[in-house]
Amino acid sequence: MRADYFIAILLMIPLTILQLTVIPFLSYNQIAPDLLLILLVYYTLKMGQMHGTILGFIFGLFFDLVSGGILGSAMFSKTLSGFLTGYFYNDNKVELNIHTFMFLFIVLVIGTVDSVTSSFFGSAETSSNIITLILMQGLFPAMYSSVLSLPMVIFHSRKIFA
Repeated sequence: MRADYFIAILLMIPLTILQLTVIPFLSYNQIAPDLLLILLVYYTLKMGQMHGTILGFIFGLFFDLVSGGILGSAMFSKTLSGFLTGYFYNDNKVELNIHTFMFLFIVLVIGTVDSVTSSFFGSAETSSNIITLILMQGLFPAMYSSVLSLPMVIFHSRKIFA
């Protein structure tokens, strides 16, 4: 298990750099995917709820420290995302959850929760209503993250069935 934590943290560092440098160029109308969320969902479905919660805390803390945003907003949203993703974890269905289109659905659901909580706690904008918060800052970034996680499912499925 320590090796899994170490690998996840090693993967987190370049993904955080990509999230802060390249992803803003791929965003449209401030709708951007969350690469750390995809990694967090993957490792939570692989290792379980407690490990996902701890990894979510580490990912969020590191992202808050590096990005210069409000300290604690990403930390809370990633911890909550890791905790909620743990409810999809099952020892008997690890391969099914990670390597099928169920992974995209889990990224969509958890991405919506993650985006809504991070924008609620991390945004200074108070003029938005609940519909805007859920759709523009919650569901659309989660859909974008799900589309970006599609190659993980497609390319891994080819290895299994080939």
